[in-house]
Amino acid sequence: MSNSPFAAPSPADWRALAEAALRDRDLTSLVHLDADGLDVRPLYAAANADAPVWAPRPAHADGRAWDLRALVEGEDAVALNGVALAQLEGGAASLLVRGGVTGDSDTLVQTLAGVQLELAEVALDAGLDGATAADALAVAAKGSPRAKLAFHMDPVSAFVAEGGGARPLADYLELAGNTAARHAEAYPDARAFLASGRVVHEAGGTAAQELGYVLANAVALTDAAGRAGLSPTQAFQRMVLGVSLDQTYFDGLAKVRALRLMWRTFTRAWGAETEAVIEARSSRRMLATRDAWPNLLRLTAAGFAGAVGGADVIVLDGFSRAAGLPDAFALRQARNTQLILMEEAHLGRVDDPAAGSWFLDTRTRDLADAGWAAFQTIEREGGLVASVEAGRLQARVAKAREALVAAYARGDAHLVGVTRFVDENPRPVDVTAEPENAPSPLDHRCESLSPLGLAADLETGETAR
Repeated sequence: MSNSPFAAPSPADWRALAEAALRDRDLTSLVHLDADGLDVRPLYAAANADAPVWAPRPAHADGRAWDLRALVEGEDAVALNGVALAQLEGGAASLLVRGGVTGDSDTLVQTLAGVQLELAEVALDAGLDGATAADALAVAAKGSPRAKLAFHMDPVSAFVAEGGGARPLADYLELAGNTAARHAEAYPDARAFLASGRVVHEAGGTAAQELGYVLANAVALTDAAGRAGLSPTQAFQRMVLGVSLDQTYFDGLAKVRALRLMWRTFTRAWGAETEAVIEARSSRRMLATRDAWPNLLRLTAAGFAGAVGGADVIVLDGFSRAAGLPDAFALRQARNTQLILMEEAHLGRVDDPAAGSWFLDTRTRDLADAGWAAFQTIEREGGLVASVEAGRLQARVAKAREALVAAYARGDAHLVGVTRFVDENPRPVDVTAEPENAPSPLDHRCESLSPLGLAADLETGETAR
């Protein structure tokens, strides 16, 4: 038996074989452009690679590779308390609380009864009421400086998602900055801000648009914190970056890695280099309603992307979330999906496992460059507040949304179980109807970034709207 090494084919060898297989088609037909106009090539090798990318998550979360965060949402504090405790007992490390229970301290205290805030971090998703919810969580923590709190104030995203608010956007930012500064002494390790790009993704935006929005959002929040007396270093230490992950797991993990590179450059420019803390949440635009079961595969792909991409925190929706509030089974599946990725697939055992892949390193760098360009565009428009109030950001996202919907309409893109391999008799799922809250007054308006129910609309043929 020969011990000679395998022959290493050259790019020229590949080209000859590819041209023979393509016959009358040109080799350039194998190059595809993504939604940001970035080329995706058929072959990545040392000959066309840039320098390697190294973007690992900075530390493990209490001995785990990442923080497994469970989303609990609703209006009934007693019922939600049972859900929260079950999630933590079942393996979740932290909670993300959403719904009417965040509105006052008494209700939030009832929701978190039995939760050890020094052990399990509690984050909030309270929209334009983020400052009020932050005060409520501060009361629930009873002044313990060791309490793990994430107020997650993200007023710009909430404002543009609603299409306005009861007060000017600048006022919401000032309130967030002042709230963060007021709680900084009592809770020095609390995460006050969430600079998320989720609103852009859910509205149909591209990966670069989402990444650019994250940094522009961070600028707006840092400026507001500065006016309240916090330095850039203090603001960055209290900030979480948020992205959405869908079923396109290679792009998802590259997006997380790209954001870490961008944040490194961004904080250096402020003279306050800080490690990124990235919370990755599963995309809702990819979730189907008619046949919810294939959502399990899409959510697994999103979790895989977050784990391999190096997200510090991962939040997966229940697979039935598009149809309503998930039941206990769906919540358990969301939690156990991450546990399997972590404890059985061991995806966190290697720091930055994508490093060294010519394709993934190139894709990471391309997305970082495109995201930075999107950020610069917003800054040239006067910053995020000015861009939102003028509708410029929304116009770009609307254009991307139209292109995304058109790609599915043409058959250039597909969702398994929705546009291909459709189950004619899907099994129903058990959900609770999401409560319809009274609309908030919009005395100050902007063009909204309304969420795109892509998969659900494809099921009903409503994507052309």
